[in-house]
Amino acid sequence: MSETRFWIQRLSKTGVRALHILGIAGSAGGILYGVERELWLNWWVLAMVTGVILMTLEISRSKLWLIQLKGVLTLVKLMLLGSFFIIPQHKPMLFITVLLMSVFIAHGPAGLRHYSIWHRRRIDEKQGKKKR
Repeated sequence: MSETRFWIQRLSKTGVRALHILGIAGSAGGILYGVERELWLNWWVLAMVTGVILMTLEISRSKLWLIQLKGVLTLVKLMLLGSFFIIPQHKPMLFITVLLMSVFIAHGPAGLRHYSIWHRRRIDEKQGKKKR
């Protein structure tokens, strides 16, 4: 991969991640304090769309993501967010749980993030197998 292509991909993913965090921050007040939905819905949509983009990039890079703890916990986070509709009275606590999980997934050690629930051990992509 050329250095130019590497930087374009890296900065694009960083830009999408920044928009994702902006969407989360923008919707947080509305969710945590029960503000009218119309005031934070656009931020929520931004967070969800960019989240799907980030998931798609991860899965296209490596199918292992789906069985590694980082992927599994991301899917659990989506289920927790979906439960907003089932138990709306617990929305703030569910949102806080998702935020805390996100920190541990993003900043936890590689041994935790790359742990495979299927293989019951850390599993990494072989260098020759990685898509570039």
